[in-house]
This record gives sequence, structure tokens and C-alpha cells, in this order.
Amino acid sequence: MRKNSRNLFFILLTGIVLFNSACAQQPPFTGKAYVQEERSVEQTTVLLNNENKIVPLQSLETTRVASIRFGNTYAIAFDSLLNKYTKVTSFTGNDYLGVKTLDMLAMDTKFYNTLVVQVNDIDLTNPQIINFIAANQKMKNMVIAYWGNGSSLAKLNDVTAPIIWSARVTPVSALYVAQVVFGGQPITQRLIKTFTPKYRSGSGFTTTKIRLAYSVPEDAGINADNLKAIDDIAREAIRERATPGCVVLVAKDGKVIFNKAYGYHTYDNLQPDKITDIFDIASMTKVSAATMETMQLYDQGKLILDSTAGTYLSSTRKTNKANLTVREILEHQAGLIPDIQTFGKIKPSDHAADSSVAYPTKVNNGYFLRKNYFEDVMWPDVLKSPVKTRGQYVYSDVGLIMTQQIIETLSATPLNISAQKNFYNPLGMQTAGFLPLYRFPADRIIPTENDQTDRHSLLIGYVHDPTAALMGGVAGHAGLFATANDLAILYQMMLNRGLYGGVQYIKPETVDLFTAKQSAVSRRGLGFDRWDPIADRHYPSKLASDQTYGHTGYTGTCIWVDPKYNLVYVFLSNRVNPTVGSKLGSLNIRPRIQDAIYEAIQKGM
Repeated sequence: MRKNSRNLFFILLTGIVLFNSACAQQPPFTGKAYVQEERSVEQTTVLLNNENKIVPLQSLETTRVASIRFGNTYAIAFDSLLNKYTKVTSFTGNDYLGVKTLDMLAMDTKFYNTLVVQVNDIDLTNPQIINFIAANQKMKNMVIAYWGNGSSLAKLNDVTAPIIWSARVTPVSALYVAQVVFGGQPITQRLIKTFTPKYRSGSGFTTTKIRLAYSVPEDAGINADNLKAIDDIAREAIRERATPGCVVLVAKDGKVIFNKAYGYHTYDNLQPDKITDIFDIASMTKVSAATMETMQLYDQGKLILDSTAGTYLSSTRKTNKANLTVREILEHQAGLIPDIQTFGKIKPSDHAADSSVAYPTKVNNGYFLRKNYFEDVMWPDVLKSPVKTRGQYVYSDVGLIMTQQIIETLSATPLNISAQKNFYNPLGMQTAGFLPLYRFPADRIIPTENDQTDRHSLLIGYVHDPTAALMGGVAGHAGLFATANDLAILYQMMLNRGLYGGVQYIKPETVDLFTAKQSAVSRRGLGFDRWDPIADRHYPSKLASDQTYGHTGYTGTCIWVDPKYNLVYVFLSNRVNPTVGSKLGSLNIRPRIQDAIYEAIQKGM
């Protein structure tokens, strides 16, 4: 199916820009009509049998979800939105009502510990489906998503699994119920009439919103037409060859109201960008991995900001790094140089074309680095590097390499594993992580530079940054890959001052500390970049508030959080493809898109 027809299909189902679209046909619910229908759905949706608080689903790092669709007209839209929160595998229940039986469906879903079963009034006249629910609710967590007039609740009288009943059968109700399952939308209502002695008037459970919602701009008080400037700027970037493609995401008031892909993976225009594509986010790694881990260690009392590198790293104690504090390093004021030598220092004996015990570190296809190269060459280069501008602001990757060593020493865990365990998996970030080719096919990953100097290949799934590449793809300053939706989740957690999905990942006061201006000589926070008080710089945007924090990435990316406007802005591109260019910066693409968002907010409805 071609991109536009596929996108049109989803938009016609949902009324939300979940996928990139270039079509003009109007979906059934848009703008204020969508918001009105969503309010009607909220008023007619009830949660039953939730004594054990299964809804909203928790512990996403251990929850394996299967969605079983029977007669739900909008099952594709429902499942697509479930997959915004965690990986959900879809099964068509009607395929098991003939030669294949529902017993076989039970076998096919045995490795899933949570089942979401979609039913309507017609489905519930089938005793096989009722029996399937009754049998499996005893062995697994189960959530029943029921659309109908309520009369069939009597057939679910013996069901103990939570039931989310929506009296409205529309695309919007499908989306709303999907979000209820994960806490993207709340349940506020109880039964207003009695259906059975069990399901009596006044019965039901309420829930609160604990995760991102997915809606239309009007749901956040913005006219969607006022965001069309984003389209114009993104297309200008592609037309001017500032980047082959990009993805833009806007979350306002805890709701993703804009998420759109533009252009192609490369300038050959063969593979369109999609919002589910995975990008090398470059220096955004500094805040999205290393700084996140640093904040948790600070919360745990294991890391003290005014302690020195020598406190944590014995190898620094006889060097000029011994007395540098963690605070100075995170502020980029420790006097460290920007980077160390990379491929220019490699000797022929340091690498091989094939993997072996002697050459285990994969840099990219056909390039394997010798064992312990980081310990033997790169880390000594860090330790021997000069400290000459202490107290001044000098942006330094070396500082984040040192931070990584501190994190890994205190946690006794490699950074890629600890970040995955502590943040990405429990938050439901499905793609975020280092070394993406171990988990995803190459065609899901956006290519970066066609490196004909050092690695002699187009880099797809291998980190663009050369220092991180020689570190095996895992570094404190670069190496993280993610989708826009993943980053929206992570930074909504930050906007919530460390809280997401009912879990406090970072203490609120720690979020406030690290994201606040810390220095008299720069705009920086701890790890985080911030709004620039020098007005004519308009950084990161001429309309951003002084509370704004985030980071940019060399590959053409950025994340900015503005608490004043309850806003998360994500921009992902591969402006370094096929070679590094400057037009994304000279055309001010990222700040102009951010300006367009603020202007739309200010215009309102």
C-alpha cells in the first residue's frame, strides 16, 4: 500500500494525525467536532470490575500485551493507538471461530501475560467468546473493551476482568478506550442505570490520566490550521536540501497534538520518512541517557554534585582531572577540551575487517576494533588531555565521557543497559536505546552520513559520532537512537517533574535543579541546555519562555521542554546525509518551527 493511501486509511479511521498525510479529504471527526465527540465519549464510558486496579496497565517493562479483535469496526485504529504505549501484538479472534478454534488462540497467546479483548453486542451473543474470556481471565491479566448499548453486560456478569464499556461506537470512542487502557485518558463516569445486580446504577471505578494522550490541536486550545506553517518550513528544509526528511512532534498539556513525517530517508526519494522511524539523536544522548542516569544516582545519594572525579574514578586521581567536580563537568565549565582524537589516531593493527576474540568491537560493517582499545588508548587520551579553561563555558564531549565512567562505576552497569532498565523499558519507550541494529531492521533506521573517509560506508544504525563509534556505539555524549514518540514520553516525564505512568522516576526537586540555570557564565543547567537570556540570539526560539530546557543534536535534532506553556517539542532529522551540511542551521529550521508552535498557541482557537 502506498504511503498516502495508508495514511489516509488511518486518518479516516481516527481523526487524529497519527501518521503522515498529504491528502485533503476530511476525516469524520476533526477539530472542534473531534473534541466534542471525545467529551461525549468520556461521559458515556464506564470502567467496571477494577477492584485490583489493573486499568490503567502498569509495569510496562514486564507486561506483554496481545490485543484480540472480534467485531470492533475500528479495531485497527484501536490497536494502532495501543501501540503508542507499548508493543502490542494483534490477533483477529474471528479467525479462530472456524477450523481454528479459540483453544488454538489461547495457545497462540500463551506467551502474553495481558490480553485486551475487543467485543461488541453481536460478539457477546457467541458463547465461545464468553467461554474464552471466562477461561483466560483466570490465568492472565485481561481487559475487556466493550462497545454497545449496555444490554450485553448481563452476559459478562460472571466476568471478573476489568470491563471498559463505551456506549458510543465511533472512531473517537475506539481511540479513547485504547488510551484508557494505558491511562492516557481518564475514566470519570459510573453506571447511571442498573443492568444486573452486579452492574448496578452508581457502580464503576474512576481513573486518572497518567500517560500521554493523543488528540487533535483543538483539544489543547489550538486551531489546527495555525500549525500549517510547520508544513511549509519542513518542506522548505527538504526543498533547500537542508535535510532529506524530518519528523516533528508537539505535545501540549500532556497530549500529542501534532506528529508528522516529511520527506525521505535519503535524497533518492525511495523510502518515505515515517513517524515510527528511528533516528540517531546525537548529543541529545547527553540529556536523554547520561543526565537521566545522573539524576537517579543523585536521588539515591550515590552521587554528590560537588564531589570530584577523583572521588569516583581512581584512574583520575594522579591526573589534572582529579579535582574537577561533577557539577563543573555537567555545566561544561571544568576546562575540558571538546573532544579527543578519533579515527586519525587509528593504526592499521587496531582494526580488522572481521570479528574475532582479538577484534570484538563492531564500529560498523566490515570494521572491528581491537579488544580494550578504549581502555588502552581513548581513556588515557582523556586523562592526558589538558585542562585550560576551568570556570569558563566550553562545550565538551570529554566531560560526558567522564560522566559515563562515573555512572557505570556507581551503578556497576553499562550505560546502555542501565538507561534501558531504569527509563526506556518501564516508560514504554519501544525503540529508544543504543545499538539499534541488535533490535530493529535497518530499514526502520534513518541513515546518517555516507562516510567515505573513515568507515567507507553509509551509516545506518551505527552512531554517527566518531568518538562514540570507537567506543562501540555506547557513550555518554552520543549513541542513542529513538523515535519522536519515545522522546515525547521521556520528556513528558520531565515536564511532569519526574512522574509518569504513576511512577516517580526522578524527584521533582531534582528535575527542578538540573533544568534550572546553574551558572553565572553560561545559560546551561546541569547537563541540560537552556533558554538564552541574550535576546538577539533567539535561542532556542524567539518566543520560548525563560523556563525552557532541552538539547540539540549534531545530526539535526532537538528536544525542548517549556513548562510555562506545558509544551514538549521534538524535531528529528538527518541533516548530515549524505554529507554534513549547514543549511538546517542557516535556515533556522528548528527554531522557526518552534516559533510556529508558539504562534499557534498564542492565536488559540
